[in-house]
Amino acid sequence: MRNVQQRVIAAPANAVGRVIDELATPESSAWPSPSWPPLVLDNGLQPGSSGGHGPIRYSVTSHEPGRHVVLTFAPSCGLDGWHELRVTPESDDETRLVHTISATTTGRMRWLWPLVVRWFHEALVHDLFDNAERRVTGTPVAEPARWSPWVRLMRRVRARRSADASLADPGHPGPRTDGTGP
Repeated sequence: MRNVQQRVIAAPANAVGRVIDELATPESSAWPSPSWPPLVLDNGLQPGSSGGHGPIRYSVTSHEPGRHVVLTFAPSCGLDGWHELRVTPESDDETRLVHTISATTTGRMRWLWPLVVRWFHEALVHDLFDNAERRVTGTPVAEPARWSPWVRLMRRVRARRSADASLADPGHPGPRTDGTGP
């Protein structure tokens, strides 16, 4: 399976690259939390660092500051392969930001990827692109990403399940009510 998401941003590559380099830090304004699970890596973007977001686990394979980061999926998540975020200058004042996944699906991910994970992944990446664009241009995004009806439905189902779980477990915090949680 190969999945590529990209956007051209009206900003120099070094500005976009700085945003990418901050992704695994608490200061990151590009990672789309709290709408999506936070990105946590035990040693930032240093090669060998491990972590992930939500149930998707990976480790940093390579990082060229300001240019790209490659992360290899942990075998336990059902993806055998890698994903990459790459910054490519298009001109002095335009940069292409590309997120690529190249992996084979295994186990439950064979059906989870096409039915659920792919759609969540694409929504998350486009939210990340919106945040990166806002950060480097200082202006609103002309056409902000919108979650598909399928993503909105799956998030409602997930929130309902979380609400049911909180009724069964008094220690469970329950669903978010501000509309921003997954």
